Amino acid sequence: SMGAGLVRAFPGLGAKVVSLDRDEARGAPLARESNAGFVPVDVAVKASVEQAFKTATAILGGLDVLVHAAGVAPFTPSDDFPVGTWNDVMAVNALGTVLTNQAAFAAMKAGGGAILNFASFAGVTGLPAKAAYAASKGAVLAWTRTVAQEWGAFNVTVNAIAPAIWTLMFDKTRSELSPQALAELDARFARHIPLGGRLGDIDRDFVPALAFYCSAGARFITGQTICIDGGKLMAR
Repeated sequence: SMGAGLVRAFPGLGAKVVSLDRDEARGAPLARESNAGFVPVDVAVKASVEQAFKTATAILGGLDVLVHAAGVAPFTPSDDFPVGTWNDVMAVNALGTVLTNQAAFAAMKAGGGAILNFASFAGVTGLPAKAAYAASKGAVLAWTRTVAQEWGAFNVTVNAIAPAIWTLMFDKTRSELSPQALAELDARFARHIPLGGRLGDIDRDFVPALAFYCSAGARFITGQTICIDGGKLMAR
């Protein structure tokens, strides 16, 4: 995943990192191997988020940057899917963004900081067969723009990342498609991603860009949808 890629790369770039993940069995070893800390969390549960941020900020000695990458994207045909699926997606993708951002802001309010939320082109253009996911990412975009306006007075920037990067989640999405739908998807990317016609690489295309937006050089950028996508979305 993109989050795992950041955990692997950022300590080597000089960052002090704590990884927050619901999957402790996979997340904790990755963090240890990367010289990062690890704290378990369920981003959809307020008490879990508050405790995780309390522990993480104690490890770090404060908080300068939050990169919030937790997300789920189940197959949801728009004419019929369970209400529970909608609620689960909204809980992780939208409410998870709200809760982690609130906890980060509490830690950053006195000294400033940067929050980077994961949105998606799906939140702007929609995405067939991923209705709940697209709606949740639209919520992330609206939330990000709103709190960027509120929290700028505290020197806290809030931006949304809209990546088009090849991940394990994308592999899962591909596995759910028929051969014809998969061919159509690849053809669509070939038409609509000007740089290379396919999704980008985590280490080559994503990590260096995120490193900048986590740095002091990005302190005057807020409320933006930052597209790391080979030109797919070209958001205005």
